[in-house]
Amino acid sequence: MIFQNLAGLFQKALEVKLIETADLNYVRNKVIQLLGIDSYPEESILPIEDNIPNLLENIISYAVEQDVITDILEDKEILSAKIMDCFVARPSVINAIFNDKYNESPAEATDYYYNLSINSNYIQMNQIKKNISYKVDTSYGEMDITINLSKPEKDPEQIQRERMMKQTYNYPKCLLCKECEGYTGRTGYPARANHRIINVPLKGEDWYLQYSPYVYYNEHSILLSKEHRDMKIDKNTFERLLQFTNKFPHYFIGSNADLPIVGGSILSHDHYQAGCYDFAMTLAEDAFTFTLNAFPEVNASVVKWPMSVIRLKGTKQETLVLAADHILQNWKNHSDELADIIAFTDDTPHNTITPIARNRDGCFEIDLVLRNNRTTDEHPLGIFHPHADVNHIKKENIGLIEVMGLAVLPPRLKDELNEINAYLLDETSSVAMYHQEWADQLKFKYGSITDFKQAENILHQELGKKFIRVLEDAGVLKNQESFERFINKLNNK
Repeated sequence: MIFQNLAGLFQKALEVKLIETADLNYVRNKVIQLLGIDSYPEESILPIEDNIPNLLENIISYAVEQDVITDILEDKEILSAKIMDCFVARPSVINAIFNDKYNESPAEATDYYYNLSINSNYIQMNQIKKNISYKVDTSYGEMDITINLSKPEKDPEQIQRERMMKQTYNYPKCLLCKECEGYTGRTGYPARANHRIINVPLKGEDWYLQYSPYVYYNEHSILLSKEHRDMKIDKNTFERLLQFTNKFPHYFIGSNADLPIVGGSILSHDHYQAGCYDFAMTLAEDAFTFTLNAFPEVNASVVKWPMSVIRLKGTKQETLVLAADHILQNWKNHSDELADIIAFTDDTPHNTITPIARNRDGCFEIDLVLRNNRTTDEHPLGIFHPHADVNHIKKENIGLIEVMGLAVLPPRLKDELNEINAYLLDETSSVAMYHQEWADQLKFKYGSITDFKQAENILHQELGKKFIRVLEDAGVLKNQESFERFINKLNNK
């Protein structure tokens, strides 16, 4: 069966244009060498018809059975990436093809690169399919809910390996460094042999485009700095984001905030996230408009959204950058006791911004989501962070993706929601302690439920409401009056 699986993999690679017929002997010899196979049958082999991820899984199972590798996740991922690396051209070739296609159309270039990332199994489509995803109608639009099951769980042996590691590695410095391109991987560090990145110069600097291995939305991509440096939101950020939307008008791009609690999971490497997707926040209407006296040509509004969002629109990038920076500098120093906003504790800053940029047919748009990371005894995880009463659903930081309306919820919820569903149907008498109050509220609200689908739909809707609460907790200016006090500051009133 190994030769039939290999034949299927080679055939599929030809179909999706990872390789050409002239490459076949070369690639075949590279792959069988990795598997410890000395020869390949001369007679015709009937290839197994399947997709690349499934064929690859079959081949990796063979490698485990033949003791080529151990049955440990990291060993399997390293070999899998090495095999697919045999099918992927060198970075210079990939970049040249991308740039040729870009000259025809930016969308054609990203389509090529996205399909390459899927076909090379860098984007883990089999794992991504495990996620539970659906949409929920809310008063703020249609929210996306995802229970994240895509990242494989580490097995006990791998965890033990990582604990026993005593060496300190400094290469690559982090998961977002450009040096990850083609890196084999090691204990505690993911395999990237089949990884390729695209050079995208911005503001005279080298930046690199890649896709997320576990995409949360269509063409979920990451733009990373060549330099390993801390995340920073400043005027340069706004310039880069808008320049990117000028280069790739079919993509939005945004940045996590640059402070702990309100920032993303990696603050040690300057990077942004982009993609070809309209989030609920993208489609949200204006709550009210206002004028920026210093920038009358910029259309400014507050967005109808559970978090605190100022939207700027204009045709001139330079003016939008100046207006966004004006808001950032004022926000960084803005305190408002009525809104519980304090800008600094001694020299420690609390205010920053999560920015998102778009290009709508030549009209540039930038959303500035106001953030504050202050903590108190009452809210030790953050005043403007999911509060204790919603932590049973979401306790983690609210990063860029959640800000825009896509809930990335923890894997534990898969089984816990099934348990709550059974509780609503009177099939069990208890649920996890931290869900008990919520489950009782739902039972009281909806009464006797006998239909599984009805119970499931109720849970979906109620989970959407919980996510709205999570975002409302993270909103810093809770009403129009608090926004107007800040707007007056912007206009020197």
